[in-house]
Amino acid sequence: MASVEDIDIQPGLRIPACELQYDFSRSTGPGGQHVNKVETRVTIRFDIDASTVLDDPQRSLLKEKLRSRINKDGILRISCEESRSQAGNRELVRVRFAELVRQAITPQKKRVPTKATRASKQRRMDEKRKRGDVKRGRGSDWSKE
Repeated sequence: MASVEDIDIQPGLRIPACELQYDFSRSTGPGGQHVNKVETRVTIRFDIDASTVLDDPQRSLLKEKLRSRINKDGILRISCEESRSQAGNRELVRVRFAELVRQAITPQKKRVPTKATRASKQRRMDEKRKRGDVKRGRGSDWSKE
């Protein structure tokens, strides 16, 4: 059964809440007494290798595209400390996580090579000719034309 805490990545893929771990810590930066006593920074941890919902191609795409965010144990970590409230940061980090995973597992489209049209080639050659004429006109002796 799906939980409210589950994160929808794309149709047919939902990360269950039991595979996510949340860590809370004190945020950095200004904030006076509030920042020194309230743990508002939220870090989400996701073990890619232990996930039951990802298939092998998705795992390898995640590891390849997010390798700078994954530690040596294969755990993806994302933090957020933008909001002053823990609940706000928790929601922001969930949205970030979903977007990051969605982009990583979406296969990149193959580029279809195209050829330049005849008209574009002609325009290019006309521009080159004009430019050459301008440069030829810069000579010190104009009477030799």
